[in-house]
Amino acid sequence: MQKFEPYPLEGQEPFEGALMGDIKAGFPSPAEDVREKLDLTELLVRHKASTFFFRVDGVSMVDAGMDEGDILIVDRAVEPYSGCKAVCFIDGEYTVKQVEIGPQGIRLLPANGANAKYRPIVVRPEDEFLVWGVVTYVIKKL
Repeated sequence: MQKFEPYPLEGQEPFEGALMGDIKAGFPSPAEDVREKLDLTELLVRHKASTFFFRVDGVSMVDAGMDEGDILIVDRAVEPYSGCKAVCFIDGEYTVKQVEIGPQGIRLLPANGANAKYRPIVVRPEDEFLVWGVVTYVIKKL
């Protein structure tokens, strides 16, 4: 598990750019000269006051598309649900995992099948535990 320092969004200016239009991922077609204003904050953030950014440190979630160095957009206002990817606080540490909520309780699942060192974390009644926020987007550099 890693220590996390969230980057708050509150007070930041919106990031705007020009949306050039749709691009085909199949056969090439002539590009249209379509431009509209695109506000990435408006597109990616539903609850500005409760949204934070984290940088991924580690490889326990690579099979979920969260690679080391990626930026996670985490919304604390989203209600956690079984199957969500979330930043969780357990026994004094933060981690990002898939949350499994079932009749037997809560488990935090890693997503790195290539590395057996990452095992599910079973949340016990005596654990200090909190789903800090739900991951809504992953921003990655290619």
